[in-house]
Amino acid sequence: MHIQDSHWSSASALASGGGAMSAAAGNGRGDGARTTPLRVDAQRNLEHVLRAAREVFGELGYGAPMEDVARRARVGVGTVYRRFPSKDVLVRRIAEEETSRLTDQARAALGQEDEPWSALSRFLRTSVASGAGRLLPPQVLQVGVPDGGADGALVDEARVPQQRTQPGGGELRLVAEQGAAAGVDDDAGAAALLGVVGQLVERARAAGELRPDVSVSDVLLVIATAAPSLPDAAQQAAASARLLDILLEGLRSR
Repeated sequence: MHIQDSHWSSASALASGGGAMSAAAGNGRGDGARTTPLRVDAQRNLEHVLRAAREVFGELGYGAPMEDVARRARVGVGTVYRRFPSKDVLVRRIAEEETSRLTDQARAALGQEDEPWSALSRFLRTSVASGAGRLLPPQVLQVGVPDGGADGALVDEARVPQQRTQPGGGELRLVAEQGAAAGVDDDAGAAALLGVVGQLVERARAAGELRPDVSVSDVLLVIATAAPSLPDAAQQAAASARLLDILLEGLRSR
């Protein structure tokens, strides 16, 4: 009888052990299942970082530090660097997305507006209203700024004209034309954007509605100039619309 009790006690211990092992295995599966929320969190963090980067670079230019992006995204700067090992990688990601968006807007204007001037003005209005000018890819525009030398020579920098005055920055001047001078030959996205905007410009020029001296770079500069960053959204929209009206009048052939 004691032997049987001992036998059943051993069986119970084995059953308990098996249950513990099953629970452990279950916990293992539970840990594996918890990787899905982690992936969701990582994706959410990436979206926060990209949104914050668009906002920060849009307000301060591509010279803004990664710490500002992390602060706006409410994540640690290490999280930003895990996704984007250098600032150049993040800038390129934002610039590529903006290039694609601008190209789509230009193609829509070409395909939906038969009248050349209407197509060009529609593209400009759509782009400015979306705030695209604050994120124009650095390689699309080149700006010459005085380098402080005695001869007043200009130093070319691939950068977007800043929306606010930079200390000691000097006067900004656009120096790039159709994109070759800006070094975008090897950038398919930027080349596509310049090509489509070039079609809008050529059509309006051929129709006699665009000043003959206006270039693709001038049109992109209008987008950059007519998208000021103001704290009040309504005031910003009104200022952009007003400024764009003035710039469009300046582009039009008389």
